[in-house]
Amino acid sequence: MVILKKKVDESETSKIIDEKKTSVFKSRLKKPKKESVQVDTITLFYEAMLKVSGIYVADYFRKKVHTISVDSNVQEIVFGGGTFPIKKKSGFKKALVGSRGKNKIDLPLEEHVFVENEKEMVFDYHGNEIRFPFKINSKTIENYVNKILNDESTNLKKLKLSYSSAIKQLKESLKQQLESDIRKLNEDFDLKEITLIYVPVYEARLIGPKGKVGLLRLDAVRKKIL
Repeated sequence: MVILKKKVDESETSKIIDEKKTSVFKSRLKKPKKESVQVDTITLFYEAMLKVSGIYVADYFRKKVHTISVDSNVQEIVFGGGTFPIKKKSGFKKALVGSRGKNKIDLPLEEHVFVENEKEMVFDYHGNEIRFPFKINSKTIENYVNKILNDESTNLKKLKLSYSSAIKQLKESLKQQLESDIRKLNEDFDLKEITLIYVPVYEARLIGPKGKVGLLRLDAVRKKIL
């Protein structure tokens, strides 16, 4: 479990929100004046994200048709106890290549396939897959995780997705690349990493023209309006 560090304090947050607050109530026709939008509250939340990664390996047999070229005077081949005739040429192709053109034969076979897929997935606290835009290292994470999480004043948005569900989604995503018509499937899935990450986000409750209420969210790591 890690908590990302804020890169903006409350004072700077207030300035950013004050500068951007009218955008919440902007329409195609007009943009309200700054004085018509009031900042009601600004609250810091730590929103949970879950990062999972794993490797999926498998081997199986799949049906496949391979086309081979044979000499123009070959009409069929005998292979593995079966007889396979040449493919018929269209009139256009006969005129194009003439009688000396190579003949083609389709061979229905089975391939023994080996795959190794590796992937990382990140989910927001709602359980939606997202692109993870943050760096995680000693400089970007808080040192005293438990102190922050155990503080009664800390506002958490906990994960709505179970670990088992996230792992299942990762495995299913890795398996999507497999064909449907296969047999003798041997497979293995190894979970490499599962990390719970808390991201600091400021939420400002705004009151606009005619008493309309809006919400403005600021990513406290990237100083970016969400």
